[in-house]
Amino acid sequence: MKITIVCVGKIKEKFYQDAIAEYAKRLSRYVSLSIVEVKDEKTKEQASKTEEKMVKDLEGERIFKHIREDGYVIALAIEGKNLDSVQLSEKIESLGLGGTSHIYFVIGGSLGLSEEVLKRANDKLSFSRMTFPHQLMRVILLEQIYRSYRIMNHEPYHK
Repeated sequence: MKITIVCVGKIKEKFYQDAIAEYAKRLSRYVSLSIVEVKDEKTKEQASKTEEKMVKDLEGERIFKHIREDGYVIALAIEGKNLDSVQLSEKIESLGLGGTSHIYFVIGGSLGLSEEVLKRANDKLSFSRMTFPHQLMRVILLEQIYRSYRIMNHEPYHK
C-alpha cells in the first residue's frame, strides 16, 4: 500500500517538522508514505467569497497535479465522516484488501478545499467540527494512520 498526503502549505515550525518526521519513520515499516506540499495562495484579510473561491481553486489545481486518476482520495473536511481510530483502521485495511494500492489524504489550506477537490474525493473525513491549523492537522493525521496500522497488526498502542 502506498499512502500520499497532499497538503497545502509548507511546515516552517521545527516542532511540527520533528513530529512529522517521527511518524513518517514509524510508518515506514508498514506502508510506503510520501508527503507532497503544494504552494499556498496568500489571501488578503477581507477577501470576498469570490476571491476565496479563486484561492481554493488555484490550490486545488496544484493538488490535482499530484493525484493519479486510479488513486483513492480521502479529503479532510469538517463536513466529512467522523470515524474513530478503529473505524479508520478498518477503512484503510478494507481498501487494501479490496485492491486499492494508493490512498491519497488531502489537507487544504487555511480556507479549506475547492469544490472540485471535494467532488473528486472518494470519501471525506472529519477529525472534529473544530478548525485546526493545517500544520497540526498533518501531525494528527499521521498519528492516526500510524495508530491504524498498529491496530491492523494487533500491536499494542495507547488507548
